[in-house]
Amino acid sequence: MARVLRVARSSSLFSFGSRSYSAEASHVDVTKERNVQWVFLGCPGVGKGTYASRLSSLLGVPHIATGDLVRDALASSGPLSQQLSEIVNQGKLVSDEIIVNLLSNRLEAGEAKGESGFILDGFPRTMRQAEILGDVTNIDLVVNLKLPEEVLVDKCLGRRTCNQCGKGFNIAHINLKGENGKPGISMDPLLPPPQCMSKLITRADDTEEVVKARLRIYNETSQPLEEYYRSKGKLMEFDLPGGIPESWPRLLEALRLDDYEEKQSAAA
Repeated sequence: MARVLRVARSSSLFSFGSRSYSAEASHVDVTKERNVQWVFLGCPGVGKGTYASRLSSLLGVPHIATGDLVRDALASSGPLSQQLSEIVNQGKLVSDEIIVNLLSNRLEAGEAKGESGFILDGFPRTMRQAEILGDVTNIDLVVNLKLPEEVLVDKCLGRRTCNQCGKGFNIAHINLKGENGKPGISMDPLLPPPQCMSKLITRADDTEEVVKARLRIYNETSQPLEEYYRSKGKLMEFDLPGGIPESWPRLLEALRLDDYEEKQSAAA
């Protein structure tokens, strides 16, 4: 049975050593009937999918990425599959209306199955999408993951995929020194096993020029989106302090979920 969670908010300031995070705090109470409906935002390469997926497993709610919804629709049969194929083959962007329609259908199907909420990964990306999404469902919390541009570029350029097993890896070893009062960031590479080492391929669009252009475009479109959710008291900005070992426990603390994870581990 899916766990039913309740999110209650109060304005807070989270401090981790020399870092502080201003946010609308989320307190999770598993005894109340209220679902978790969260959005994860962040620049390409920041790790939205990684942290959204981990939280999905911890909270027992689905991790929904709109890119996966489009791929699933393409793989299905019917008029929408044909329409999407034409759009993709022509190099066009899938319209907001189609994306939101796919998302609405997914949420309705999940509700019918008794799912207790969701975590959206990387959607909405624009103000228009946010406004349309607001007509479809209520969002409780928006977590905006952040990393310095230098780190994001290195992470994107370090991405590799095994052309045999399809798993993703990252060969970048990041060690950004702290300066001007800001702490440094260190991230170990996510290296493949020996059997995949000779089969790694790089995405054609993972070049420094393309990556920087993607980051610039994202920053331009995300600023009004962040302000939109900030004005509603739903935005939590989280500066990742490093890789998963450093960032995961601090993210749980910011979300007031550190005790919840300990209880889940003890009950397992």
